[in-house]
Amino acid sequence: MFKNREDAGRQLGKKLLKYKGKNTIILAIPRGGVPVGYEIAKALDSEFNVIISRKLPLPDNPEAGFGAISEESMFLNQQANYYPGKIRERIIREKKKELTELIEKFRGGKLLDLEGKVTILVDDGLAMGSTMLAAIETVKKKRARKIVVAVPTASYSVIRKIKRKVDEVVCIDKRRFFLAVADAYENWYDLTDEEVLKYLENRRI
Repeated sequence: MFKNREDAGRQLGKKLLKYKGKNTIILAIPRGGVPVGYEIAKALDSEFNVIISRKLPLPDNPEAGFGAISEESMFLNQQANYYPGKIRERIIREKKKELTELIEKFRGGKLLDLEGKVTILVDDGLAMGSTMLAAIETVKKKRARKIVVAVPTASYSVIRKIKRKVDEVVCIDKRRFFLAVADAYENWYDLTDEEVLKYLENRRI
């Protein structure tokens, strides 16, 4: 179990040292991935920024989702077929608006330049993996040289799914029976936008 997200990031950083000095950028998925990514970026002395990816919540169960949307991609799962097109389109429009707002807030509206870079995608854990899958597709469109996913905790099934999409997956706490990301942490809470901005102040593209 990790003490907190910073502790998880420091542990991951030790496992990623081979990418130090390799034209590497750390991209964290806000909000929970930011403290993890910040510590990895410190360990690797690398560029650090965010990539925005959001779950597409089920209308009758917001904790679950029918996929995810990222900056230049979208991932839909089988549950998307259970809801009328108008409902799906409304939720997608709302999340696209949220993406635009968060890109402006966290990156000043700037686009990501990833061509030729080793890109390490970070979150505080993977439950269903949808937001990470959407982020991966965005990074591929940006022509990154290599894509690595680094997360403190995830289920074996999600890791297998992600491995098929990237060059490498680094995960410390792999679980056969996975209930929630928070279960891997002693201290876990929802970060605010203000906390995310503090992490980004010193390390930004």
